Amino acid sequence: MIISKQTITGYIPHRAPFIMVDNLLSASRERFESDFRIEEDNVLVENGYFQEMGLIENIAQTCAAAFGYLDREEAGEPKTGFIGAIGRLEVFGLPPVNATIRTVVTPTHQLGNIYMIKGESFLEGSILLGCEMKIVVTE
Repeated sequence: MIISKQTITGYIPHRAPFIMVDNLLSASRERFESDFRIEEDNVLVENGYFQEMGLIENIAQTCAAAFGYLDREEAGEPKTGFIGAIGRLEVFGLPPVNATIRTVVTPTHQLGNIYMIKGESFLEGSILLGCEMKIVVTE
């Protein structure tokens, strides 16, 4: 683990109750990985399950944490990013309360401050959601 739940807000712009990533497990220019435990009081839990929007936000926040970590390592301060577009979204399942999901993000292309990524969320090795996302990072 390279960023723990206790220090994650130093790398992402989000604040409670909208933090959807616990730990950044790894980050390189080629791959990011995080985990997140679904708590019952999470604002994106409905009928005992973390909803699709929560999984999408978890992928975006995994990007934010990883880009923030890499920026801090290289340039000193994390930058802010925004979801520009979501495509090729496939939902296979939703995680229940008290489950811990693992998210893997692979940056696929970069053009200036715009990144295309592939994100996937897993529960116990089974894919829950996959998508492509365009992330715009501010300078």
